[in-house]
Amino acid sequence: MENNKEIKEKDTFDQISDADQQALLEKYDIESNTRNVGGIFKWIIYFGLLAFSLFQLYTAIQGVFPAQIQRTIHLGFGLTFIFLLFPARRKTKKDRIPFYDIILSLLSIVVGSYWTLNYERLVKMIGQLETMDFYIGILAIALVLEAARRAVGLPITIIAGLFLAYAYFGPYLPASIAHRGQSLDSIANLMYFSTDGILGTPISVSATFIFVFLLFGAFLVKTGVGQYFNDLAVALAGKLTGGPAKVAIFSSALQGTISGSSVANVVTSGSYTIPMMKKLGYKKEFAGAVEAAASTGGQLMPPIMGAAAFLMVEFIGRGVTYWDIAKAAAIPALLYFAGIWIMTHFEAKRLGLRGLSPEEMPNRKEVFKKIYLLIPIILIVVLMLVGVPVMKAALYGVLASILVGMFNKETRLGPLDVLDALVDGARTALGVVAATACAGIIVGVVVKTGLGLSLANSLVSLAGGNILLTLFFVMIASLVLGMGAPTTANYVITSTIAAPAIIALLAPGTPQELVPVVVLLSAHFFVFYFGIIADITPPVALAAFAASGISGGDPIKTGVNSAKLAIAAFIIPYMIVFSPALLMVDVTAGQILWVTFTALMGMTAIGSGIIGFWFRKINWLERIILVGAGLAMIYPESLSDTVGLIVFAVMIAFQWFTKNKGSGSNLASS
Repeated sequence: MENNKEIKEKDTFDQISDADQQALLEKYDIESNTRNVGGIFKWIIYFGLLAFSLFQLYTAIQGVFPAQIQRTIHLGFGLTFIFLLFPARRKTKKDRIPFYDIILSLLSIVVGSYWTLNYERLVKMIGQLETMDFYIGILAIALVLEAARRAVGLPITIIAGLFLAYAYFGPYLPASIAHRGQSLDSIANLMYFSTDGILGTPISVSATFIFVFLLFGAFLVKTGVGQYFNDLAVALAGKLTGGPAKVAIFSSALQGTISGSSVANVVTSGSYTIPMMKKLGYKKEFAGAVEAAASTGGQLMPPIMGAAAFLMVEFIGRGVTYWDIAKAAAIPALLYFAGIWIMTHFEAKRLGLRGLSPEEMPNRKEVFKKIYLLIPIILIVVLMLVGVPVMKAALYGVLASILVGMFNKETRLGPLDVLDALVDGARTALGVVAATACAGIIVGVVVKTGLGLSLANSLVSLAGGNILLTLFFVMIASLVLGMGAPTTANYVITSTIAAPAIIALLAPGTPQELVPVVVLLSAHFFVFYFGIIADITPPVALAAFAASGISGGDPIKTGVNSAKLAIAAFIIPYMIVFSPALLMVDVTAGQILWVTFTALMGMTAIGSGIIGFWFRKINWLERIILVGAGLAMIYPESLSDTVGLIVFAVMIAFQWFTKNKGSGSNLASS
């Protein structure tokens, strides 16, 4: 890919313009590539999206409707506005809506209201479709596939289409994956008149938990908390060695609270941090890579994680709550960001980069005066900790955002701001609606045909029953899927097809209902992690490409650097499987502390080895030894931990006593 030059060089720390940010989002984030129409359609879309949010708020407060009604109304709203907002082709004019999209949106209203208007009849006639039911079912499938193509991307549409073809042509396939096949009637019934297909678990989570959290994020943005994250990060980390890079890490971890998109996170915080890093002396590709790696990790950072984390609650079941997922993610997320922090620190020391000067720092007193903006996030954590249902906690978070905004004139939300936040939240949800509905098609086929078990068994056979090789194959599958599908859809697919293979090897012969929860968490976190870091894994590293658009660096080099910085993300999933103590399930505090300590020491050794610097520049032999010692400390086994720590200590001592022979300075600050 040719070098990106979209954003001109800057001699200041100024944030790039809103127009430049929007251009980058439209190029790299398909969910941001929407129409901007005027006239009556502008207000139809505005009040329609407002109605969408009000419907979701009503059900969050009063309780949800019967499953089929709740999910089809949610789907109907989503499809209707996808066809009004997302053009059929990305390069078409965006100031008008063609007649065929108006027709598609009207058909979406028909599909979305069909269950509500025919609920009693359809419930009584489960599995027995009338002619009109059949046509509505086929129409629903077609609309979902087209909506997913527009709002999510072509790859997931192709995958869902292949799964539908598999359902229909089952008898004609090779014996290892053949099945008796499904008629068109059966497919229409499965997909739209049961809760196993389009109306299955994925869209159920979208229609309840995810939407309210998206609203929460929209209200936080309106109160200015996004910019406050940047200011707080500068106040806390700006003076440290290589300060702007550490600001990017800190800020992006916080931005993940309000943004479920790696690309959107990059553009939001990167427009502020990347120019700072370049000004200080970081190379373009490295500056972009720091932001891309940190922004991608935002979905991994509790307490408010990516949408796939909410799906994990439903897919694992067994009484696992969202708080259990968030708690289990805490140490892996700490290790992820610690790994990036460590490597940016060594790179800054290698280059002799300073932190921000006092003149470049914001007024800390003024920054800390606005710490109250974090109250809604803290409130949600406390509420979930004491057992308040997730949807109610998010609802209270929305209310807290409005109240907190009143503390200061700059952050106060007027009536129009509240309405705009409701509209923005609904707009953000459109891509999630399309992704979860399309993912439901895939899950429905897997459940109906038994394909998941067949593929899991094939994966285990291909790996010869070797757990490490099986994990490697699952990693590759997750990365490949993640290059073309959003995290939500990727997780649904891999957790349905690939996670069972991991579970089968970790708990052989154990019925699903008896598999230990820690095993289920390990398998699901494994595919969850690799689905997310696909955004920074070349050749299709969208978050890295967006960062290169800001830095002006080469996209592929930025992607390679971001994958290098995020090396922890390639190691942590394996650690989770082999050392479930990281998930803080059924372990003692001592075990947690030891595993975390050795993992952090391991990441430090690996970071030093990859960057090539500690107290001084280090040669290739020393780098290899450090990486080896780091891997030994990360591997969860007492002997390897001991050997790794001894080698690591020897290397530290050796470098300390020979540091004057290198060209670097000592490791002073972090």
